[in-house]
Amino acid sequence: MIHSADIREWRNRDVIDAKGRKIGSLEAVYVDTTTDTPAMATVRTGMATRHRLVFVPLDEATVGPGYVQVAHSKGQVRKAPSIGVDDVLPVEREEEIFKHYDRAYEPGADRGRRLARR
Repeated sequence: MIHSADIREWRNRDVIDAKGRKIGSLEAVYVDTTTDTPAMATVRTGMATRHRLVFVPLDEATVGPGYVQVAHSKGQVRKAPSIGVDDVLPVEREEEIFKHYDRAYEPGADRGRRLARR
Protein backbone atom coordinates (compact mmCIF):
# COMPACT_ATOMS: atom_id res chain seq x y z
CA MET A 1 0.00 0.00 0.00
CA ILE A 2 1.16 3.50 -0.81
CA HIS A 3 1.02 5.88 2.15
CA SER A 4 0.05 9.52 1.71
CA ALA A 5 2.97 10.70 3.86
CA ASP A 6 5.45 9.15 1.41
CA ILE A 7 4.15 10.91 -1.69
CA ARG A 8 5.91 14.19 -0.89
CA GLU A 9 9.20 12.44 -1.62
CA TRP A 10 8.16 11.33 -5.11
CA ARG A 11 8.30 14.68 -6.86
CA ASN A 12 10.79 14.77 -9.77
CA ARG A 13 11.42 11.01 -9.64
CA ASP A 14 11.45 9.20 -12.97
CA VAL A 15 8.19 7.53 -13.88
CA ILE A 16 8.73 4.28 -15.76
CA ASP A 17 6.37 1.76 -17.32
CA ALA A 18 6.20 -1.98 -16.60
CA LYS A 19 9.06 -2.62 -19.08
CA GLY A 20 11.31 -0.03 -17.41
CA ARG A 21 10.95 2.61 -20.15
CA LYS A 22 11.08 6.18 -18.88
CA ILE A 23 7.83 8.07 -19.42
CA GLY A 24 8.81 11.35 -17.77
CA SER A 25 9.24 12.81 -14.31
CA LEU A 26 6.64 12.88 -11.58
CA GLU A 27 5.20 16.34 -11.06
CA ALA A 28 2.37 15.81 -8.55
CA VAL A 29 0.21 13.19 -6.88
CA TYR A 30 -3.57 13.43 -6.79
CA VAL A 31 -5.50 11.68 -4.04
CA ASP A 32 -9.00 10.25 -4.25
CA THR A 33 -11.13 12.67 -2.23
CA THR A 34 -13.41 9.87 -1.02
CA THR A 35 -10.58 7.76 0.47
CA ASP A 36 -7.64 10.20 0.77
CA THR A 37 -5.37 7.63 -0.91
CA PRO A 38 -3.04 8.33 -3.85
CA ALA A 39 -5.01 7.73 -7.05
CA MET A 40 -3.26 9.48 -9.96
CA ALA A 41 -0.01 11.21 -10.72
CA THR A 42 0.89 13.83 -13.26
CA VAL A 43 3.96 13.08 -15.32
CA ARG A 44 5.94 15.82 -17.06
CA THR A 45 6.48 14.79 -20.68
CA GLY A 46 7.41 16.45 -23.95
CA MET A 47 10.31 18.48 -25.24
CA ALA A 48 11.94 21.12 -23.05
CA THR A 49 9.98 23.98 -24.60
CA ARG A 50 6.69 22.07 -24.86
CA HIS A 51 6.20 20.25 -21.57
CA ARG A 52 2.78 19.02 -20.55
CA LEU A 53 1.42 16.99 -17.67
CA VAL A 54 -0.29 13.66 -18.38
CA PHE A 55 -2.22 11.63 -15.84
CA VAL A 56 -1.53 8.01 -14.84
CA PRO A 57 -3.19 5.81 -12.18
CA LEU A 58 -1.12 4.83 -9.16
CA ASP A 59 -3.16 1.86 -7.91
CA GLU A 60 -0.61 -0.70 -9.12
CA ALA A 61 2.48 1.51 -8.83
CA THR A 62 5.67 0.47 -7.11
CA VAL A 63 8.24 2.86 -5.72
CA GLY A 64 11.96 2.21 -6.02
CA PRO A 65 15.11 4.22 -5.46
CA GLY A 66 14.69 7.22 -7.74
CA TYR A 67 11.66 5.97 -9.66
CA VAL A 68 7.95 5.23 -9.59
CA GLN A 69 6.92 2.31 -11.81
CA VAL A 70 3.36 2.32 -13.12
CA ALA A 71 1.39 -0.58 -14.60
CA HIS A 72 0.55 1.22 -17.85
CA SER A 73 2.61 1.35 -21.03
CA LYS A 74 4.57 4.42 -22.04
CA GLY A 75 2.38 4.75 -25.13
CA GLN A 76 -0.88 4.67 -23.20
CA VAL A 77 0.35 7.21 -20.66
CA ARG A 78 1.66 9.59 -23.32
CA LYS A 79 -1.79 9.52 -25.00
CA ALA A 80 -3.61 10.24 -21.72
CA PRO A 81 -5.48 13.48 -21.12
CA SER A 82 -3.11 16.28 -20.23
CA ILE A 83 -2.94 19.78 -18.84
CA GLY A 84 -0.35 22.53 -19.19
CA VAL A 85 2.42 22.64 -16.60
CA ASP A 86 0.86 25.69 -14.94
CA ASP A 87 -2.77 24.58 -15.31
CA VAL A 88 -5.24 23.14 -12.82
CA LEU A 89 -7.33 20.10 -13.69
CA PRO A 90 -10.93 21.24 -14.25
CA VAL A 91 -13.43 19.02 -12.44
CA GLU A 92 -15.24 18.55 -15.77
CA ARG A 93 -12.20 16.69 -17.21
CA GLU A 94 -11.77 14.14 -14.41
CA GLU A 95 -14.09 11.60 -16.02
CA GLU A 96 -12.08 11.78 -19.27
CA ILE A 97 -8.96 10.63 -17.40
CA PHE A 98 -10.71 7.69 -15.78
CA LYS A 99 -12.23 6.62 -19.13
CA HIS A 100 -8.81 6.70 -20.83
CA TYR A 101 -7.68 3.97 -18.44
CA ASP A 102 -11.01 2.07 -18.56
CA ARG A 103 -11.80 2.98 -14.95
CA ALA A 104 -15.21 3.62 -13.47
CA TYR A 105 -15.77 7.24 -12.50
CA GLU A 106 -17.94 8.65 -9.76
CA PRO A 107 -17.78 12.30 -8.73
CA GLY A 108 -16.64 13.17 -5.22
CA ALA A 109 -18.93 14.25 -2.40
CA ASP A 110 -21.81 16.50 -3.45
CA ARG A 111 -20.90 15.84 -7.12
CA GLY A 112 -17.64 17.69 -6.53
CA ARG A 113 -14.02 16.98 -7.26
CA ARG A 114 -12.86 13.33 -7.14
CA LEU A 115 -9.14 14.13 -7.45
CA ALA A 116 -7.22 16.57 -5.27
CA ARG A 117 -3.59 17.53 -5.77
CA ARG A 118 -1.17 16.91 -2.90
